[in-house]
Amino acid sequence: MRLLSVNLGRAKAVPYTDQPEGVTGIDKRPADGPVRVAVPGSEGFGASGLAGDTVCDTRHHGGDEQAVYAMAREDLDDWERTLGRELPNGAFGENLTTTGLDLTGALIGERWRVGPELLLELTSGRIPCRTFQGHMGEPRWVKRFMEKGAPGAYFRVLEPGEIRAGDPVRIVHRPSHEVTVALQFRAVTTQRELLPRLLAAGGALHPEALATARKYVAEYGA
Repeated sequence: MRLLSVNLGRAKAVPYTDQPEGVTGIDKRPADGPVRVAVPGSEGFGASGLAGDTVCDTRHHGGDEQAVYAMAREDLDDWERTLGRELPNGAFGENLTTTGLDLTGALIGERWRVGPELLLELTSGRIPCRTFQGHMGEPRWVKRFMEKGAPGAYFRVLEPGEIRAGDPVRIVHRPSHEVTVALQFRAVTTQRELLPRLLAAGGALHPEALATARKYVAEYGA
């Protein structure tokens, strides 16, 4: 289990984002050297947890609960076969491209030690957006991505540190509940009847998903 690459994005003007300035940092490329990762700050103010990585739309991206986005190389390879095109590391806008890790089956609240210092905690799967659709340039991309159900994962930073390509990844904590990334993603997208099951993840869950689950239970019951 290790990092294949650490990917950073720079602001770029594009026609497919609804961000007011018309720019996005979704086009991420592997960094040559080490990258510092730290707590970025609250949603709406903080951006990426990675030094040198640009998050242009802080309304919906970045912040403490989405400080780092990881995608498994195995899932990218699967999409390459489906789409018939090459998808280099960083192609989905991920900060970390991993190998040997099952991100879809990972648990909300799972903790990763990346390299000797960085400690991350998993908060949620990634919800596809208009910018991702435009970046990929594939028909019905958002719907296809949701149907696939392998969204990669967002993490919060518990302990900052420096990382680089090739660093080992160790799972140092797995919660006792059964709320996986796959379950959380389906619950907040296509199968809302699953929302009550998210409550088992408690405060480790992304606050927006937790609030959605609580509201559902209040309205419809568990």
